[in-house]
Amino acid sequence: MPRTSRADSMPFLEHLGELRTRIIRSSIAVIAGLAIALNFTDRIMKFVRRPFDVAAPGQKLVFLTPTEAFWVYMKVALIAGLILAMPFILYQIWAFIAPGLYSHEKRYAVPFVLVGSVFFLLGASFALFVVIPFAMRFLVSFPGPDLAPMISIGAYVDFVLKFTLAFGAVFELPVIITIAARLGVVTPQMLSKNRKYAILINFIIAAVLTPTPDIFNQTLMAGPLCILYELGIISARLFGRRPAPVEKPVEQPSGT
Repeated sequence: MPRTSRADSMPFLEHLGELRTRIIRSSIAVIAGLAIALNFTDRIMKFVRRPFDVAAPGQKLVFLTPTEAFWVYMKVALIAGLILAMPFILYQIWAFIAPGLYSHEKRYAVPFVLVGSVFFLLGASFALFVVIPFAMRFLVSFPGPDLAPMISIGAYVDFVLKFTLAFGAVFELPVIITIAARLGVVTPQMLSKNRKYAILINFIIAAVLTPTPDIFNQTLMAGPLCILYELGIISARLFGRRPAPVEKPVEQPSGT
């Protein structure tokens, strides 16, 4: 199938120049997003601190070095700026790889990027609004009344960001399954047949990723993973690779 663009005729140095241009534009977008996010960092930090404030009322996060609080605020602002710039960055990635795609591949690229972004945001939101508040209440109250929490702001923000990013990545499961089905690596029949193993693996992943050892928080993650697996099977049936049609042999006319 012939390519529909000039990707094959572009020399290597021109590819590098194109990549540099896309990286520079993406970096400018991140800097612009950072400049915007710096104006809202205090509000973002209040939102991030809410699970701790609810779990340990009256307690405050501390900083252990003179620069810790400053760099934490900058880290939060940078990540917020990256999220703001993400649509533009995704467009730059698409603009760079589009010349090398077949025409029928271009039709699926943009929907996959958009759907992948939505699922990542769903996973991050699920972690922020459901998993982390439950985890903080468990972890802070676990030692009992004899111990008071003294958590540094750097350790707490790293804890929140780690699980937010982990849940966002895990929620990409339907997109990954769909891409694998599109490439012919898996089939809906194979996924359905191995459902029981997938459920077991989902609970193992939940046990590793959830910050608490109780079965309740593990189920909070394993349950959505099983639902996402089923969504992946449905998506694989809709968008997976279609088997090539079997050509019927041409019947030769009988001789006279």
